[in-house]
Amino acid sequence: MNPYDNLLNECGILDVEVYEVSMKNKGLYSDNVIWINKLLPTLLEKYCVLAEEIGHHHTTTGDILDLSSIENRKQELRARSWAYKRLIPFSKIIQAHSLHIANRFELAEFLNVTEEFLDDALNWYKSKYGLYVSIDNFKVCFEPLGAVEMFDWIDTPILKYGS
Repeated sequence: MNPYDNLLNECGILDVEVYEVSMKNKGLYSDNVIWINKLLPTLLEKYCVLAEEIGHHHTTTGDILDLSSIENRKQELRARSWAYKRLIPFSKIIQAHSLHIANRFELAEFLNVTEEFLDDALNWYKSKYGLYVSIDNFKVCFEPLGAVEMFDWIDTPILKYGS
């Protein structure tokens, strides 16, 4: 089963109906109904949009279509951040590192997301955490992108250059 179908199944569990229709927006959520633009060119794009709309189900209230409102923009960002954390968790970035995935294209392919969604998520993570974040014994770096495994060197003598 592809990732998009998995999210559709999750919507069924959440009692959220999903319809693919022609529309000018990529997606829309209201009152336990999600509409996805059926004209989106790839399943990956639909997957990323569906994740964000599920994020709206979990995080937003009321009509937030008017994005000139600061509160509505905050709710929009909450839904997007929910999708970023859901589709691009730190554990997957670390797993990609261990699989020697070397660039953003390969990482997006591994995560089953678009490169645009990946870039937006990494920019959001960077704005939230800075250039890196420590997770267990790893540092996930956002610039340059990668993960570094940290080791416990307590009993190891420190060697200095020039000594």
